[in-house]
Amino acid sequence: MRRAPAAVGSAVFFAVAPGAVAVLIPWWITGWESRDWPPGALSWASAPLRILGAALALAGVVVLIQAFTRFVVEGFGTPVPIAPTEHLVVGGVYRYVRNPMYVAIFATVAGQALIFGSLALVLYGVVMAVPPVAFVRWYEEPVLRRRFGEEYDRYRAAVPGWWPRLHAYRP
Repeated sequence: MRRAPAAVGSAVFFAVAPGAVAVLIPWWITGWESRDWPPGALSWASAPLRILGAALALAGVVVLIQAFTRFVVEGFGTPVPIAPTEHLVVGGVYRYVRNPMYVAIFATVAGQALIFGSLALVLYGVVMAVPPVAFVRWYEEPVLRRRFGEEYDRYRAAVPGWWPRLHAYRP
Protein backbone atom coordinates (compact mmCIF):
# COMPACT_ATOMS: atom_id res chain seq x y z
CA MET A 1 0.00 0.00 0.00
CA ARG A 2 1.25 3.49 -0.79
CA ARG A 3 1.72 5.99 2.02
CA ALA A 4 -1.10 8.38 1.05
CA PRO A 5 -3.89 5.76 1.20
CA ALA A 6 -2.30 4.28 4.34
CA ALA A 7 -2.28 7.72 5.96
CA VAL A 8 -5.93 8.38 5.09
CA GLY A 9 -7.02 4.94 6.28
CA SER A 10 -5.05 5.30 9.51
CA ALA A 11 -6.43 8.79 10.16
CA VAL A 12 -10.02 7.61 9.70
CA PHE A 13 -9.44 4.59 11.93
CA PHE A 14 -7.72 6.83 14.52
CA ALA A 15 -10.76 9.11 14.69
CA VAL A 16 -13.25 6.26 14.89
CA ALA A 17 -11.67 3.60 17.14
CA PRO A 18 -9.35 5.32 19.65
CA GLY A 19 -11.46 8.46 19.34
CA ALA A 20 -14.54 6.60 20.55
CA VAL A 21 -12.82 4.42 23.15
CA ALA A 22 -10.51 7.04 24.69
CA VAL A 23 -12.49 10.26 24.20
CA LEU A 24 -16.18 9.84 23.38
CA ILE A 25 -17.05 7.09 25.89
CA PRO A 26 -15.09 8.70 28.77
CA TRP A 27 -16.95 11.94 27.99
CA TRP A 28 -20.29 10.09 28.12
CA ILE A 29 -19.31 8.56 31.46
CA THR A 30 -17.97 11.71 33.14
CA GLY A 31 -19.35 14.65 31.19
CA TRP A 32 -15.78 15.80 31.83
CA GLU A 33 -16.80 17.06 35.24
CA SER A 34 -14.25 16.73 38.03
CA ARG A 35 -14.94 15.17 41.40
CA ASP A 36 -12.71 14.94 44.46
CA TRP A 37 -10.29 12.04 44.20
CA PRO A 38 -10.38 9.99 46.27
CA PRO A 39 -14.06 10.70 46.96
CA GLY A 40 -14.44 13.05 49.90
CA ALA A 41 -10.78 14.09 49.86
CA LEU A 42 -9.72 17.67 50.30
CA SER A 43 -9.07 19.53 47.07
CA TRP A 44 -5.32 19.74 47.79
CA ALA A 45 -5.17 15.92 47.83
CA SER A 46 -6.82 15.75 44.40
CA ALA A 47 -4.38 18.12 42.69
CA PRO A 48 -1.37 15.75 42.49
CA LEU A 49 -3.59 12.96 41.16
CA ARG A 50 -5.08 15.28 38.54
CA ILE A 51 -1.58 16.36 37.47
CA LEU A 52 -0.49 12.72 37.25
CA GLY A 53 -3.65 11.96 35.27
CA ALA A 54 -3.00 14.80 32.85
CA ALA A 55 0.58 13.59 32.31
CA LEU A 56 -0.64 10.03 31.76
CA ALA A 57 -3.38 11.08 29.34
CA LEU A 58 -1.03 13.37 27.41
CA ALA A 59 1.63 10.64 27.20
CA GLY A 60 -1.03 8.23 25.95
CA VAL A 61 -2.09 10.60 23.17
CA VAL A 62 1.52 11.26 22.12
CA VAL A 63 2.35 7.53 22.02
CA LEU A 64 -0.87 6.78 20.13
CA ILE A 65 -0.08 9.36 17.44
CA GLN A 66 3.49 8.04 17.12
CA ALA A 67 2.27 4.44 16.87
CA PHE A 68 -0.26 5.28 14.15
CA THR A 69 2.37 7.25 12.24
CA ARG A 70 4.75 4.26 12.37
CA PHE A 71 2.18 2.07 10.64
CA VAL A 72 2.18 4.48 7.70
CA VAL A 73 5.87 5.42 7.39
CA GLU A 74 7.47 2.10 8.34
CA GLY A 75 4.82 -0.51 7.67
CA PHE A 76 3.13 1.00 4.57
CA GLY A 77 -0.28 0.07 5.90
CA THR A 78 -2.86 0.72 8.57
CA PRO A 79 -3.78 -0.73 11.97
CA VAL A 80 -7.02 -2.00 10.42
CA PRO A 81 -6.86 -5.79 9.89
CA ILE A 82 -8.33 -5.51 6.37
CA ALA A 83 -5.51 -3.13 5.30
CA PRO A 84 -2.46 -4.43 7.21
CA THR A 85 1.12 -3.28 6.94
CA GLU A 86 3.46 -4.68 4.32
CA HIS A 87 6.35 -4.75 6.79
CA LEU A 88 6.54 -5.68 10.45
CA VAL A 89 6.58 -2.44 12.44
CA VAL A 90 9.40 -2.56 15.02
CA GLY A 91 10.62 1.06 15.11
CA GLY A 92 9.67 4.08 17.19
CA VAL A 93 7.55 3.24 20.22
CA TYR A 94 7.34 -0.37 18.99
CA ARG A 95 10.98 -0.77 20.12
CA TYR A 96 9.71 -0.61 23.72
CA VAL A 97 6.37 -2.42 23.70
CA ARG A 98 4.60 -4.58 21.10
CA ASN A 99 1.15 -3.08 21.64
CA PRO A 100 1.74 0.66 22.12
CA MET A 101 -1.65 1.66 20.67
CA TYR A 102 -3.56 -0.36 23.24
CA VAL A 103 -1.24 0.64 26.07
CA ALA A 104 -1.64 4.30 25.04
CA ILE A 105 -5.44 4.02 25.04
CA PHE A 106 -5.37 2.36 28.47
CA ALA A 107 -3.09 5.16 29.74
CA THR A 108 -5.37 7.84 28.30
CA VAL A 109 -8.45 6.38 29.99
CA ALA A 110 -6.58 5.88 33.29
CA GLY A 111 -5.34 9.46 33.10
CA GLN A 112 -8.86 10.75 32.61
CA ALA A 113 -10.06 8.65 35.56
CA LEU A 114 -7.49 10.48 37.71
CA ILE A 115 -8.26 13.90 36.22
CA PHE A 116 -12.00 13.61 36.76
CA GLY A 117 -11.91 11.50 39.93
CA SER A 118 -14.12 8.91 38.30
CA LEU A 119 -14.41 5.39 39.67
CA ALA A 120 -16.77 4.67 36.76
CA LEU A 121 -13.88 5.41 34.36
CA VAL A 122 -11.62 3.07 36.33
CA LEU A 123 -14.21 0.31 35.92
CA TYR A 124 -14.64 1.19 32.24
CA GLY A 125 -10.86 0.98 31.76
CA VAL A 126 -10.70 -2.49 33.27
CA VAL A 127 -13.66 -3.78 31.24
CA MET A 128 -12.47 -2.02 28.07
CA ALA A 129 -9.04 -3.72 28.32
CA VAL A 130 -10.42 -7.26 27.99
CA PRO A 131 -11.35 -7.27 24.25
CA PRO A 132 -8.01 -5.85 23.01
CA VAL A 133 -5.99 -8.27 25.14
CA ALA A 134 -8.07 -11.18 23.83
CA PHE A 135 -7.83 -9.87 20.25
CA VAL A 136 -4.04 -9.65 20.46
CA ARG A 137 -3.69 -13.10 21.99
CA TRP A 138 -6.03 -15.07 19.75
CA TYR A 139 -6.01 -13.13 16.48
CA GLU A 140 -3.21 -10.62 16.07
CA GLU A 141 -0.26 -12.67 17.34
CA PRO A 142 -1.09 -15.80 15.28
CA VAL A 143 -1.63 -13.67 12.16
CA LEU A 144 1.67 -11.83 12.65
CA ARG A 145 3.48 -15.12 13.27
CA ARG A 146 2.10 -16.59 10.00
CA ARG A 147 2.78 -13.42 8.04
CA PHE A 148 6.25 -12.46 9.28
CA GLY A 149 7.58 -15.78 10.65
CA GLU A 150 10.98 -15.69 12.34
CA GLU A 151 11.17 -11.90 12.20
CA TYR A 152 8.05 -11.67 14.39
CA ASP A 153 9.21 -14.50 16.66
CA ARG A 154 12.50 -12.66 17.37
CA TYR A 155 10.65 -9.40 17.96
CA ARG A 156 8.07 -11.07 20.20
CA ALA A 157 10.80 -12.75 22.26
CA ALA A 158 12.66 -9.45 22.78
CA VAL A 159 9.86 -6.91 23.29
CA PRO A 160 7.13 -7.28 25.94
CA GLY A 161 3.52 -7.03 24.85
CA TRP A 162 2.06 -4.85 27.57
CA TRP A 163 4.72 -3.37 29.85
CA PRO A 164 7.33 -1.22 28.08
CA ARG A 165 10.96 -2.22 28.32
CA LEU A 166 13.53 0.34 29.47
CA HIS A 167 15.94 0.05 26.56
CA ALA A 168 15.05 0.15 22.88
CA TYR A 169 14.90 -3.10 20.93
CA ARG A 170 17.47 -3.23 18.13
CA PRO A 171 16.51 -5.74 15.41
